[in-house]
Amino acid sequence: MNEQLRHAPKPELLTRFAAIVGDKYAVSDAATLAPHLIEGRGLYQGRTAMMLRPGSTEEVAAILKLANETRTAVVPQGGNTGLVGGQIPFDGEIILSMTRLDKIREVDASSNTMTCEAGVVLQKAQEAASAVGRLFPLSLGSEGSCTIGGNLSTNAGGTGALAYGIARELVVGVEVVLADGRIMHLLRKLKKDNTGYDLRHIFVGAEGTLGVITAAVLKLFPQPRAVETAFIAVPSPDAAVKLLNLAQSRISGTVTGFELMIREIIDFALKHGHNIRDPLAGKHPWYVLMEVSSQQPDGLRDEVEQFLADAIEQDLVIDATLAANLDQAKSFWHLRHTLTEVQKPEGGSIKHDVSVPVAAVPAFLEEASAAVTAFIPGSRPVPFGHVGDGNMHFNVSQPIGADTAQFLARWTEVNAVVDKIVLKHHGSISAEHGIGKLKRESLVKVKDPVALDLMRNLKHMLDPNGIMNPGKVL
Repeated sequence: MNEQLRHAPKPELLTRFAAIVGDKYAVSDAATLAPHLIEGRGLYQGRTAMMLRPGSTEEVAAILKLANETRTAVVPQGGNTGLVGGQIPFDGEIILSMTRLDKIREVDASSNTMTCEAGVVLQKAQEAASAVGRLFPLSLGSEGSCTIGGNLSTNAGGTGALAYGIARELVVGVEVVLADGRIMHLLRKLKKDNTGYDLRHIFVGAEGTLGVITAAVLKLFPQPRAVETAFIAVPSPDAAVKLLNLAQSRISGTVTGFELMIREIIDFALKHGHNIRDPLAGKHPWYVLMEVSSQQPDGLRDEVEQFLADAIEQDLVIDATLAANLDQAKSFWHLRHTLTEVQKPEGGSIKHDVSVPVAAVPAFLEEASAAVTAFIPGSRPVPFGHVGDGNMHFNVSQPIGADTAQFLARWTEVNAVVDKIVLKHHGSISAEHGIGKLKRESLVKVKDPVALDLMRNLKHMLDPNGIMNPGKVL
């Protein structure tokens, strides 16, 4: 056996891999491969000679067994919506596309679980849960194209994390193919299983570097019987945090969404988005999109209206509107979900997916904005995100008229400026997007050295030949 890891396999080896899935599902056409070699931000361009599209867990196992035996590097890929380069083959690795594993194996309303294969699109999973009167609460702007396997591999967060938790908290059981081709069968629906180490969570958030999640048992929740959605103008992030705490203590329903947005990014949405209207009459410095859900069918709207009236009296709210119907509520969320895309026409954007303790959000935003604009005069911070769990997308658009390439060339420098403030507030440089390639070098600087050593040891134990998504995370 060649001891050198093969990033770009020779034709005869590619033929062996293709035989596992059949020629129809062994893709080598350049035009077909092209969309799988670039990520959404356009930061990274990859290369590969072949993408394999297995149709079963057994085919995934056969692929990894051969890859391990021949030391052939493999990059798992779902919907290719990742934002840190974790799904891109940079050095000719084989792409292992999970999109054909797209079956919902079971929806069990009685046990509030659903078993999905890795290639199930998130929106399809949401719809399957809704069809039996249940809620799968993971919700992302890319839910029409991202997949369950990718959601779990990156430990996705999204707008529902405040009430229901991030992806890791929504997993009951997993089916995983290890680097050597063995299949670990842990697709149980049990809420209690105290038989030693809980191995599920090793693979959730591992970004395909330890094994490949092929299926998972996911938690479902009862569908709320009443939902109220409010678009709220607030004077500051500090007022937003106080408003959140007041809502959680005063409203009998559950606050299931609480999104903070600066005015400037609302302007981007109005300028560049489709079917976007300003929800409020005047312009205000900050906005909150709040959703409250209840199992009681009546009374929630009156309660939220009174809450907002009281908040106005306490100077926590400047203006607010409650969605009159489902369509208007959807329009509020549509505005929120376009915020990533509407930055693109404004030129280069340096991104930060960070988290700090909720109480520290106002100080972080103030300090980071001041630091970035001092570092690059004219740059435009446009923060938004899940303030309810401290996860902010602190994005920085280029100065108007600046050279985009020159601005983006300072990505690492701007990251360092922002990360310093994140760490000052005992936060994390990656809240929900993962590490991938983008934050790999930063991880070494901020991670506890003992924890980092354990991560490396775990990687070596589970993937001794280094075939699984090499060059990512570690």
